[in-house]
Amino acid sequence: METRIRAADVIGKTIISEETGRKFGVVGNIEFVAESGELLNLVVEQPTKHLLDFNLKTNEKGNILIPFSAVKSIGDYVIVSENELV
Repeated sequence: METRIRAADVIGKTIISEETGRKFGVVGNIEFVAESGELLNLVVEQPTKHLLDFNLKTNEKGNILIPFSAVKSIGDYVIVSENELV
C-alpha cells in the first residue's frame, strides 16, 4: 500500500547516505514543477563535508541540490543513494 507523505513533513528531516550511513545535511525545501507535481530536487541546509565532496548543483542562493531521483526512502530520515549523486 502506498503511503502519502506531505512535503511539510519532509522539510527538516536529516539526509543520510544509503551506502555509508553518513549524514549529508537537512532538507530545507523541495523543488517541484507546479503544473505536474513532478519532484525535482531536495534543497539541502546545513550540508556536511561528505556532501560537499560530491560537487553537486546549487540553486541561485547557493544551496546544494540533491536530485529527487537519488531518494530511496523517506521515514525518520531521508535516505539517498550516493551512486545516483555522481
